[in-house]
Amino acid sequence: MGLVQGTSGNYYQGADNTQNTADDTQYGNYQFTSLDDVISNFVIAYVGEDKIISKIKRTDVAFHAARALQEFSFDTFKSTKSQEIEVPATLQMPLPQDYVNYVKLSWKDSAGIEHIIYPISKTSNPEAITQGTDGSYTLDSDEIQTSDSDTWEAYKTHTPSENNQDDFDYDDDIVDYNIGQRYGIDPQFTQTNGSFYIDELKGKIHFSSNISGLTITLKYISDSLGTDAEMQVHKFAEEAMYKYIAHAVLATRANTPEYIVRRYKKEAFASKRIAKLRLSNIKLEEITQVFRGQSKHIKH
Repeated sequence: MGLVQGTSGNYYQGADNTQNTADDTQYGNYQFTSLDDVISNFVIAYVGEDKIISKIKRTDVAFHAARALQEFSFDTFKSTKSQEIEVPATLQMPLPQDYVNYVKLSWKDSAGIEHIIYPISKTSNPEAITQGTDGSYTLDSDEIQTSDSDTWEAYKTHTPSENNQDDFDYDDDIVDYNIGQRYGIDPQFTQTNGSFYIDELKGKIHFSSNISGLTITLKYISDSLGTDAEMQVHKFAEEAMYKYIAHAVLATRANTPEYIVRRYKKEAFASKRIAKLRLSNIKLEEITQVFRGQSKHIKH
C-alpha cells in the first residue's frame, strides 16, 4: 500500500491515515544503531568460550565503545553540528558546550547563500593587567583587570579595508611589510567576507567589525557523547566499531600474543578505511557533473 503525505509533510499509511512515523526526531533513524546495541552485539559475537575474548566486564566494553565513538566522530562519522546566531554589537560568540573543533564559519546574504569567514592569525585577546604609572604590575588577583584587552578593542573597532574603498591598507605599513606586501599580496587577506579568531582560554569567537549584525553559521564537530540521542553509530561503520573495540581490548590485556594484537590492529585500520569510503557518499552522476565543469570529457 502506498504512502499518503499530509499537509505538514508527514507520511501516513493505510485507509485510516495511521501516521507512519511516531515523531519528527525518528526520521532517518534506521540508518543508525545505538551505542548500547553495539556493545550488546560485541559481547555476543566476541566474548565467550572458544572466542577471541574469553571474559570481560560490560563496563570495560562500554568504555572502549565510547572511546571508539569519540575517535570516529572526529574523522569518520558525519557528526558536524551547527548553530546560527546574529552577531551582536560585542562581536563575540560563545563556543557551544560540546564544541571540539570548528569545521567552518560563514555568514548568509539575502539569498541564503553562505559566505565563508576566514580565520585571522595576527591578532589575539591577551589578559589585560593593571599597571602602575611606573609600569609595574599589580600582582593582587583582585586588582587584575578582566576587561577586554587593548588588542581586541583595536581589532573590533577597526574598519576592514574591504569596507573602505579609499583605504586599502588593513594594517599599518610596518605590519604590511611583515605579512608580505613587499613581495606580493597575501591570499589570506584577499577576501571581503570578514575574519575571526577563537579565544580558546575564554571560550569565545571574536569577529571583525564588518560582520556586526549579520547572521552567521558555526559548523563544528563534537565527540558524540553529549546526549543519549547522539550516541549512535551509522550502519556503514558498525563493523569498524567492533574491530576497534576488539583491538582496544586485546591491546590492553596482559599476556595477549603480539601477533593477535597486530592482526586486530590491521583489521581495525582496514575496516575504518572502508567505513570512510562508504560514508564519503560519492555518487557517479554527481562527480561526473563536477568533472564536466572542469572541461574534462567523461564517458559513462
